[in-house]
Amino acid sequence: MRTFSAKANEVERKWWLIDAKDQVLGRVAVKAANLLRGKEKAIFTPHVDTGDFVIVINADKVRVTGKKEEAKVYTSFSGFVGGHKSETVRQRRERRPELLVERAVRGMVPHNRLGRALFTKLKVYKGDSHPHASQKPEPVVAIK
Repeated sequence: MRTFSAKANEVERKWWLIDAKDQVLGRVAVKAANLLRGKEKAIFTPHVDTGDFVIVINADKVRVTGKKEEAKVYTSFSGFVGGHKSETVRQRRERRPELLVERAVRGMVPHNRLGRALFTKLKVYKGDSHPHASQKPEPVVAIK
């Protein structure tokens, strides 16, 4: 018996649609990351991109629990003097809500070349419309 190892060019890719409306941010991100990585497939191979494409709609209506809307702070530093920036979940939702889901998913994929390649297959939109109708994405069953 030999160990099976998938080849990236032989993987059949599907398109999935996740509706984030009234869903908890972390649960949506976990589902999206697992689909991107291909962990729900029988041919999953850790060092190969075996995942599918994921479309997340209604990113502006995603829910956070507890006091995170005001207490959770996203910070960034440009490297220059005075280059510290910070914003809360509410401010980021007003400015660009897609970043909420994108950042959560980015933290859940590998932090290497493979993770960066996986991340390009994630498409996040703030409304309920998307330009990928011709790919016929399948809706993901309700996330608990």
